Amino acid sequence: MEKSANKRKLRYGLVGCGRISLNHINALIENKNELEFVCVADINVENAKTLLEKSEMEDLFGKVKIYKTHQEMIEKENLDLVVVATESGSHASIAIDCLNKGINVIVEKPMALSIEDADRMIEAAKLKGVKLCVSHQNRFNKSIQKLRKALEKDRFGKLFHGVANIRWNRDESYYKQANWRGTWEHDGGALMNQCIHNIDLLVWMMDSEVDQVFAYTKNFNHPYIKGEDLGVGLIKFKNGSFGIIEGTVNVYPQNLEETLCIFGEKGTVKIGGKSVNKVEVWNFKDNDKNDNIDGEEEPPNIYGFGHIELYKDMIEAIRKSREPLVSGVEGKKALEVILSIYKSSLTGKPISLPLNKFSTLEMVNKKNNEKN
Repeated sequence: MEKSANKRKLRYGLVGCGRISLNHINALIENKNELEFVCVADINVENAKTLLEKSEMEDLFGKVKIYKTHQEMIEKENLDLVVVATESGSHASIAIDCLNKGINVIVEKPMALSIEDADRMIEAAKLKGVKLCVSHQNRFNKSIQKLRKALEKDRFGKLFHGVANIRWNRDESYYKQANWRGTWEHDGGALMNQCIHNIDLLVWMMDSEVDQVFAYTKNFNHPYIKGEDLGVGLIKFKNGSFGIIEGTVNVYPQNLEETLCIFGEKGTVKIGGKSVNKVEVWNFKDNDKNDNIDGEEEPPNIYGFGHIELYKDMIEAIRKSREPLVSGVEGKKALEVILSIYKSSLTGKPISLPLNKFSTLEMVNKKNNEKN
């Protein structure tokens, strides 16, 4: 990226125009004073045209070029920032291509489907001196930021355990919208697709490296996918605390809740809402009168409002040459926990971290539709 980028708008390109792309478009609009929308790429050009028309992008930014492949896009355009919002299985390869061209990257979750690919992405960013950000936007929720500040002020004292519950519903119509969903080659199961955001929050809040993971996964009610529709995991952190994960898409008849609970010797917090955006319990021994847990967000859907702030943080990271809040190293942590859960469910044994080598492809031969 040219040094002059510190004085001008960053040239922005988007790869992938599927379900999540509108959230990135909204974040782009809210950061339009910092970003110039140059181009978009999608193997289905009609998807790109529809996205631009629906969001009225050309009224805001002028002519936006459309490419069929990301390779052509990054060869022909001089870009400062590319957002990768394609199917999960292609995240790593597209991101690495962009990073190797010296382009900063925001990549949707999960950043990759293997430890090896995640490490390659982190290394490519480091070698080229550019920034890699993983789109765990819920870290920027107001409630989550308040929780993190309480943790950093040591208001919990000794941490005992944290719990991430994701109790959602996904039916056959959801999986039929895109044939990559629920496959080991291009996605994973409920934990990798639906639950990774809350798992990221849990690991971030427990403020310790993961020592060991033990888990079970099963496909109870979705015979048309390969991945799990329920996963339960126990994490042992190196600081002595524990984490509990319950993630499912089997809840009848619709999404029930997504909650994050943190328990310590001097504090208890529970955050719920559509996208972990509402403080439901806020109890601390110090009973700080300055606590303000009002002003909660009411997002229209599970994606919340965090993409806007994630973009702001990434733009500042690029301009000030610092790491973004959700760097590649940070984004890898939730991925590593989920892959450890998969490996534990496959072997029936606890898995010690770091996990040096594992991929969702190693789950291909696992029997996902047990009858008992």
